[in-house]
Amino acid sequence: MPSLADLSSKLRHARFLQYLGPGFIVTVGFIDPGNFASNAQGGAEFGYSLLWVITLSTLMLILLQHMAAHIGIETGRCMPEAIATHFGPAARVVYGVTAMLACVATALAEILGGAIGLQLLFRLPLLAGCLVTSAFVIAMIWSQQYHRLEHVIIGFVSIIGFCYLAELIIVKPDWSLAAYSAVVPALNSRSILVAMAMLGAVVMPHNIYLHSEVIQSRDWSAGSEEERRHLLRYEFLDTLLAMGAGWLINGSMVIVAAAVFFPNFVPGTLGDVSRTLQPLAGPVAALLFGIALLCSGLSSSITAGMAGGTIFTGFLLKPTELGSKWFRLGVTLTLVPAVLIASLGFNPLKVLILSQAALSLQLPFTILPLFLLTRSEKVMGRFRNTWRENTLLIITGVVVIGLNMLLLYQTFGGKF
Repeated sequence: MPSLADLSSKLRHARFLQYLGPGFIVTVGFIDPGNFASNAQGGAEFGYSLLWVITLSTLMLILLQHMAAHIGIETGRCMPEAIATHFGPAARVVYGVTAMLACVATALAEILGGAIGLQLLFRLPLLAGCLVTSAFVIAMIWSQQYHRLEHVIIGFVSIIGFCYLAELIIVKPDWSLAAYSAVVPALNSRSILVAMAMLGAVVMPHNIYLHSEVIQSRDWSAGSEEERRHLLRYEFLDTLLAMGAGWLINGSMVIVAAAVFFPNFVPGTLGDVSRTLQPLAGPVAALLFGIALLCSGLSSSITAGMAGGTIFTGFLLKPTELGSKWFRLGVTLTLVPAVLIASLGFNPLKVLILSQAALSLQLPFTILPLFLLTRSEKVMGRFRNTWRENTLLIITGVVVIGLNMLLLYQTFGGKF
């Protein structure tokens, strides 16, 4: 007969499972086609040497997503609503406009990825694929609730993870070199653009805003401070597990590209990645790549659209419910410009990489208000940041700004 301690432990575990989900919704945002493009380019052109970017950016991501979720839990508001409430009009405009532009850049990458996946698997023209992907996103967002979207998105993440696990078995990488490169930084003027694209593809501004909203889909009410701390611990574990899964998948993308392409080939398009995998690693690898890319494009397009709706309504202090007209307008303003840009005929791989680098440039405009809100006793009460959390946020902001300055320095002709 089980003891009371065993029963109590089982109940805690069962309760924790009820809180899993919000972290995985935002995780798919950094297992998106932008990651496919930047990670494939990084592995193909620089081998395993940029794997440390995935490790560093994932550690940053865990901290930032955790802080954003706390805003949602403690204030009952999403981060855009908190900014609109506690900041002045000028700050609201700067943060709101740059956040929406980041959402459009994100949606551009996601929609292009879904369209390329459809093209690889079903020979659908790129523009038609963009329209199909957008229609799928609108249908999913307008007809579902958060808890239903979670099941769909977690299913897609599982498929992507399985595909890349199978890829790793097929390509037989150099594990010792991969382990070394995952923790030892290496960077120069040739690799800075791709490194920043990889950073922007993992630490994505729209995901930070979105997490503060989707976390409220759980019942975070508590009768005591001790119970509150238990619930906050559940949120951290959900975030840690979800971001850890994203780290494994993103690292796998770089490792597969490094093992298959470096130093003989640098892909010109995502289609090249798929076609070149076929003779080098067999037809199964190319098929798995196409399936993973399609699942990634569809699921991350959903989160990009949801983030656009959340940011648009939150900054205007309008209802953030999925069915509200303001939320749907925000989704539309996110997806339509992305489809228009995708239809102009630019090289999809270059567009994907540049869009992710642009996200890294926006990151300081997301990290700063996150820091100011979470350190404020007026906003967060007794659950405001500790000095350790403030220090980590400052370090994260300094690293991101420093890397952005290196990118701008290199862009205007500097060498290092």
